[in-house]
This record gives sequence, C-alpha cells and structure tokens, in this order.
Amino acid sequence: MTTSTPLGWVAALERAKDPLRHGSTAERVADVLREQVTDGHIPPGTRLSEETVGAALGVSRNTLREAFRLLSHERLLVHELNRGVFVRTAHAEDVVELYRLRRLVEGAAVREVASAPDRAIDEIRRSVERGERAAAERRWPDVATADLHFHRGIVRLAGSPRLEAFMDRVHAELRLAFHAMGDPQRFHAPYVTRNRELLTALQARDARQAEIHLAVYLGDSERQLLRAFEDAPRT
Repeated sequence: MTTSTPLGWVAALERAKDPLRHGSTAERVADVLREQVTDGHIPPGTRLSEETVGAALGVSRNTLREAFRLLSHERLLVHELNRGVFVRTAHAEDVVELYRLRRLVEGAAVREVASAPDRAIDEIRRSVERGERAAAERRWPDVATADLHFHRGIVRLAGSPRLEAFMDRVHAELRLAFHAMGDPQRFHAPYVTRNRELLTALQARDARQAEIHLAVYLGDSERQLLRAFEDAPRT
C-alpha cells in the first residue's frame, strides 16, 4: 500500500479543519475524512499517519484514533498491524453490494420526485452543471466528484437525513471503487450526458421515466466497474 504523504490531500484537510474548532469530535473528524475520500482527494492505499492527519486537522491523537475506528467500521479504512492505517482498496464483491444498495435506495428516492421541493431538483441541476463544466475542461476526477454529488442529490429526494447519512458512506466507498478504472475519461464521460437526461425526467416530475433511466444507468455503470476489476493485474 502507498506510504507516501501527498501534499495535496494534506492541504485539503487543513482547509477543511475550520468547523472542527467548534467542539471537535471524532464524528466530525470522520465526516471530514469521509468527504475527502468521496471527493477523490485521498486515494486507496494512502497511509494516514496520525502525526500528519492530526496536525492538519488540529485534533488530538485519541480523537483521531476514534475517527479512524469509525471509518474502519464503514469499510473506508483498514488497520495493518505494525504498519498503520490505510485507505482501503475496493474489490469486485464490494461493487456488487454497493450497487445493490444503490438500486434499492436511489430507485425509491426517484419515486418521490413528484413531492420533492424545487430546491432538491435545483441541487441536482447544479451537480449536473458542475460535471459538464469539468468535462469540458477535461478535469475527469472532478467529473467523478460531481457525479457522486448528483447521486447524493437523488437520495435527498426521499427527504430523509438518516438515509442521506447512510448513503454518504456508500458513496465514499464507491469512490474507492472508481479508482479501479484505468481510463477515467472513458468511464465518466458518457454519464455526463446521462446525468442531464435523468435530470430532465426529474425536472418534469416524471418518476416512472426517471426510475427506468436510473435502472439502466446503474446496470451499465456496475458492469463497467466489474470489468475493470476483472481486467486489473493480479498481485
């Protein structure tokens, strides 16, 4: 696993630490680290040194260890004896389970679009637009981030903060799986257009069309990811 300390993700942690100054807790530290994983700043295999992360976030070692423990339960981190804590590497079986959850939750969420507030649709639209801008500028990691925010917006159509918190963990683990794609442009580029098509159905409050589109969309995405794991070199 990677043992280097890329300055990019450490700087991102330092920028994210301000909310922690107001009653720092392990849960808040876990939230910051999870968000950094979801946004692609901390890739699989990265070693999270207690000294580096603790200094970047300005938190105690005990708080950090509790946050690591929480994220290990979420399958985002793994502790290796005598080596430290690392961001977990996803496997094909993870993809199958994650997409099963996505079908259940996101499929149910789009069925609530008729009663969803306009602000929820606007949030999804903004994610689509961010993805389109990133694709036009060939910023493919940012396209992946915008895509996950798009799906986070879909979950919010259900109007359940508890469900949103659960799916935030699912999306973070999914981002780890995205790293298996050898050609991120080839994987993410088609979904920029497909996100726009799904948004159109949601803006029309057409739950049936949105649900059909989403089912095909998730099936295609899952198959592509599984092929990437099959094609990956064995170690």
